Amino acid sequence: MSVVKQGDVIRIHFTGKLEDGTVFDSSDGGASLELKVGSGEFLAGLEQGVLGMKPGEQKTVRMNAEDAYGPHHPERVFQWDRARLGEMQPAVGQQLQLYRADGAPVIVTVLGLTDTTVTMDCNHPLAGKNLVFDITLEEIVQE
Repeated sequence: MSVVKQGDVIRIHFTGKLEDGTVFDSSDGGASLELKVGSGEFLAGLEQGVLGMKPGEQKTVRMNAEDAYGPHHPERVFQWDRARLGEMQPAVGQQLQLYRADGAPVIVTVLGLTDTTVTMDCNHPLAGKNLVFDITLEEIVQE
């Protein structure tokens, strides 16, 4: 029976959790995730974790923040003049798409609101968090 190696195209089912067990993403009840191992399509820690797995095998992969979405950078948290949002009424926890000066889109999460400011964070929502993935290798599509 074949095992997963660099360059293979595979299909997995997964549940992604925080260390406290909170689920942040899952393919349960949906289509499996197809990825090419080593291509950088998914988290490096997860791609490394599937190496050597056999179809049907289950595994738990733990990764620290650096191997997942990286550290949380405090300098990426900022206050924005609420008047610049026009009629928009953001809510804490809401994600918004803003645009940098060069026109590139940036997804931010609203952290706080006052009458005059909105505190936003443009770190990935999972930055700085250690992650746990429960994986089932469905199949090796292409070796």
